[in-house]
Amino acid sequence: MRPTQAIINLTNLKANYLSIRKKTKTKVLAVVKADAYGHGVFEIVAALNSLTRKPEYFGVAIAEEGIQLRKLKIKQPILLFESPSKHNINAILQNKLTPSLFSLSDLKFLESSVKIFTKKNGLKSDVKVKVHIKINTGMGRVGIHYSEAVPLIKKVVDSKYLHLDGIYSHFATSDEKDKRYANLQLKRFNGILEILQKENIPPGIIHMANSGAILSMRDAYFDMVRPGISLYGYTPSLEVTKTIPLKPVLELVSEVSTCTWFDKGESVSYGRLYSLKKRAQIVSVPVGYADGINRNLSNKMSAIINGKVYPQVGRVTMDRIMFNVGSDNIKVGDKVILLGSQKNNKIDAWDWSKKLNTIPYEITCNISKRVPRVYK
Repeated sequence: MRPTQAIINLTNLKANYLSIRKKTKTKVLAVVKADAYGHGVFEIVAALNSLTRKPEYFGVAIAEEGIQLRKLKIKQPILLFESPSKHNINAILQNKLTPSLFSLSDLKFLESSVKIFTKKNGLKSDVKVKVHIKINTGMGRVGIHYSEAVPLIKKVVDSKYLHLDGIYSHFATSDEKDKRYANLQLKRFNGILEILQKENIPPGIIHMANSGAILSMRDAYFDMVRPGISLYGYTPSLEVTKTIPLKPVLELVSEVSTCTWFDKGESVSYGRLYSLKKRAQIVSVPVGYADGINRNLSNKMSAIINGKVYPQVGRVTMDRIMFNVGSDNIKVGDKVILLGSQKNNKIDAWDWSKKLNTIPYEITCNISKRVPRVYK
């Protein structure tokens, strides 16, 4: 196994999950899309399901991710964050995934597909497919517009082929300090719930809170919450207060592979972006942009070696990066912590995110498959 590894701390994962449960006191839909945000979906799901209080639901972005979970013999409902289409309908029906409905056309397509599937497979005509209706209260991406949601909900409730298992919406700004727009979305969603209650229409499981809302919007908890990045140890933004303890689950490590003395004025790596101001030892580490070290981190990132922080120097290359360790006693084989902590020093995905103008989601998702995941 190569020395560059992503160490996945399942103890931290479980602690994050249990902290979320303790705070919200609701059902939990664990979001495990994108290979569990780069952490390895099989192991993440197995760890969560080893707990006494397992997630009630799992959430995925595409049908292929749902199929992966069913191959793991996952029995919980799997909510698919996309609507049924000709591309995923067979996977949805064959693997008993729960699709999201965004429109009346989605409903009609799914009803027609269920009718054909039921007849083709000799199933009872009263077998219904569970669905969740996604309501666009202001995210502005997908979902039935909140002003049109109630008629669609009624049609699903009356459907011969579908069962309304839940309704949900998604916040656009719950991770921001200013909650005015998020509160407007919540007000719109509550308006729909009030209509359903007056007309005695059962909405199924109600859910809206993503990681940002879990941390800062108690009124948005409803029946279930949907932690994503918070499961993996990060707040969704730096504007959200960490109201529960969160520990990063992923640590990225490697080791020193070469140590070479460079004289003053000599340059390091492609483009000669870095030249030494005085004689020093340059070490190389076998990890690069093919592993998820963004090329734009060149001359901007650091690593911890033997408890001390050293600057990365020169352009990040596909397979290798370099660090200036001065005249310190660093040798081949010494551990290099790219994301993680040692002694009093810590580097996490936010440190990279600030330099790249991005968020930890992108950092962990971009740790490539050629980096072996090691679970502990």
